[in-house]
Amino acid sequence: MDAIVARRPEGLSDAELNGLDAYWRASNYVSVGQLYLYDNPLLREPLTLAHVKPLVVGHWGTSPGQNFIYTHLNRAIVAHDLTMLYVAGPGHGGPAIVGQTYLEGSYSEVYPNVGQDVAGLKTLFKQFSFPGGISSHVAPSTPGSIHEGGELGYSLAHAFGAVFDNPDLIVACVVGDGEAETGPLATAWHSNKFLDPVGDGVVLPILHLNGYKISSPTVLARIPHDELEQFFRGCGWDPIFVEGSDPMPMHRQMAAATDQAIARIHAIQAEARGSGLDRRPAWPMIVLRSPKGWTGPKTVDGRPVEGTFRSHQVPLIVDAAHPGNVALLEDWMKSYRPDELFDESGRLIPDLAALAPRGDRRMGSNPHANGGTLLRDLRMPDFRDHAVTIDAPGSCEAQDMRVLGYFLRDVVSLNQATRNFRIFGPDETLSNMLSGVFDVTDRQWDAETVAGDESLARSGRVLDGMLSEHQCQGWLEGYLLTGRHGVFDSYEAFIRIVDSMVSQHAKWLKVTAELPWRRDIASLNYLLSSHVWQQDHNGFTHQDPGFLDHVITKKADIVRAYLPPDANCLLSVVDHCLRSRHYVNVVIAGKHALPQWLTMDQAIAHCTQGIGIWQWASNDQDGEPDLVMGCCGDTPTLEVLAAVSILREHLPELRVRVVNVVDLMRLQPCAEHPHGLSDADYDSLFTRDAPIVFAFHGYPGLVQRLTYHRANRNLRVRGYQEEGTITTPFDMRVQNGIDRFHLVQDAIDALPALGSRGAYLKQQMRDALVEHDRYIAAHGEDLPEIRGWTWGAVA
Repeated sequence: MDAIVARRPEGLSDAELNGLDAYWRASNYVSVGQLYLYDNPLLREPLTLAHVKPLVVGHWGTSPGQNFIYTHLNRAIVAHDLTMLYVAGPGHGGPAIVGQTYLEGSYSEVYPNVGQDVAGLKTLFKQFSFPGGISSHVAPSTPGSIHEGGELGYSLAHAFGAVFDNPDLIVACVVGDGEAETGPLATAWHSNKFLDPVGDGVVLPILHLNGYKISSPTVLARIPHDELEQFFRGCGWDPIFVEGSDPMPMHRQMAAATDQAIARIHAIQAEARGSGLDRRPAWPMIVLRSPKGWTGPKTVDGRPVEGTFRSHQVPLIVDAAHPGNVALLEDWMKSYRPDELFDESGRLIPDLAALAPRGDRRMGSNPHANGGTLLRDLRMPDFRDHAVTIDAPGSCEAQDMRVLGYFLRDVVSLNQATRNFRIFGPDETLSNMLSGVFDVTDRQWDAETVAGDESLARSGRVLDGMLSEHQCQGWLEGYLLTGRHGVFDSYEAFIRIVDSMVSQHAKWLKVTAELPWRRDIASLNYLLSSHVWQQDHNGFTHQDPGFLDHVITKKADIVRAYLPPDANCLLSVVDHCLRSRHYVNVVIAGKHALPQWLTMDQAIAHCTQGIGIWQWASNDQDGEPDLVMGCCGDTPTLEVLAAVSILREHLPELRVRVVNVVDLMRLQPCAEHPHGLSDADYDSLFTRDAPIVFAFHGYPGLVQRLTYHRANRNLRVRGYQEEGTITTPFDMRVQNGIDRFHLVQDAIDALPALGSRGAYLKQQMRDALVEHDRYIAAHGEDLPEIRGWTWGAVA
């Protein structure tokens, strides 16, 4: 296919182009004012150093280009009656997008104290990068934003997440050429292979080539035009190029480019939704090449600034050490001719204000950017229908994640019509034993299919066809932020790839919870399996439970962590998480067959409390416990119960209490986390002084950290110790000391009064470990008494 060449749109008059240019000048003026001015917002008196902020910080380089794009998208929205969101990918583009939403009126509607007059303009300017004000990038506080502009690389993934199941939505995603060098963004160009032109909206990428990062040139700006075009065509896009620096010809090019892109989008959608498409469409994109710091100072102190890396941040230093630059700043700002743009009251003149869209068509007011306003509850099946029936604790085995898969199948089925629930993951839905969902849906896939492919279709509720945790996370975030629901299933070890992404999302949730105009969105639900304790053939590379350590550092109002011990508890927990709002929920569950402990009624009661004494496993009802055995996680629970059975067999007089933890945050004091236990409740479970031997799914230091302020300091924690290889399930536990034999030894060490009886039992445990090593070396599997152990046989 030949390159798309931007043509002059028919009927676009010179007057209309002059209006576009004036609006662009107004937005550039407002951007510069935010960077520099403390007072005198319309320069109606001579500018002095007293009018300039004492500390000028921010970024100018990307702002004029983004103002140019936003202005032209406004024209396209009005001309074609579009529903459009703007995602600002370049870092620190705050002056542009804040300024644009101010000019269109949406900013003042959200923040009435920033009115459309001189006083409001002064407030707008002063608050930028000022103590107690707003940040220099596009933030949750920015109307119309679903993308935090601080960390680069995720804009395009967020944009695609927003358009899934939004057939009338166009997301214009501006990709900075520095951002384009990040791994997640480079991968995201292939998200077009997962877009359904019938049921989804469309992303219009606009690659902004302004040539430089902080101080170095950008790669995509320094390769030949043909090579750049070939790259994007190879990724399945139809690029439209807009290139230059002279404003009026550039306006003509950009107006033509946006019209052509919209026409192409509408043509693809009309064909797909009418007669149907037998091919994957090549969606349009725009490549805008313009100078960095466009329209800013050409030179400063004899060095070129516009079009160079020197315009990346503030191109002109204005302070007491550079008093001469006050005049240069005034000349720069007056070059936009503000007296032609704003009336006497400080409001944008009516002819220019009329160029912006109206109401919800404004990108700063689009309801999709405040997804909580559109959020509707999921239709939920009764999770009790999927209960594992057990006659007694440990009397049967089940694969927890497989059981959950059929529950999620029913969630998918009940919400097919509303199209507001999806499952995301990096090609691990089958591996994590959630295959039940494919009874009612397919993987969404718009690339080529061949004979033998399974569960691939143009439309589906599962998006796991890209082996990139970054893309899955970004898609899900965009989906949630625009008012829908979803889960992300992944291997536990490799969810660490998105550590920084979950940090950014948690920050977004924290900030938006403090903004009255933002509405709560559905929770970000992680479903982590293939976990550290049973890897079989994968080995050490697949063993890392540290995501828990990372997540709990976020604000307590936002994060939740659940480690259900069996399938019935997992069903109860996931039902709760899917109904929740505005949290980051982490659920960890195994996919291998393990004993099942609680009936559904017991599981519901246990999960509702999040922590509790398992009375059927304890024998301290007639007095205070000599020992508390704590456990959190499916495998630790198994090993603690096996250890308790050994203690009860050999030391029947020993009073042992078993405490199981589902909600990890219950261990924290209530003053530190909303789910935390009071000291009195914690002491009633663990006592104030009895020895505690605790087996934990993850790194032991996490439990020690969560319980640091508790009265009972007599705590020994076993957990993952960075030991592992390709080995048997039980040997994995032995290598990290979380097995029943090590736990029994810990219990004996904690109870010196046992004397010789304890010494002899401890020796038996050492002998058992030697026999274990010998047996697996000879047979390649765990001892029969390990594989065949059940609670009921020895309790």
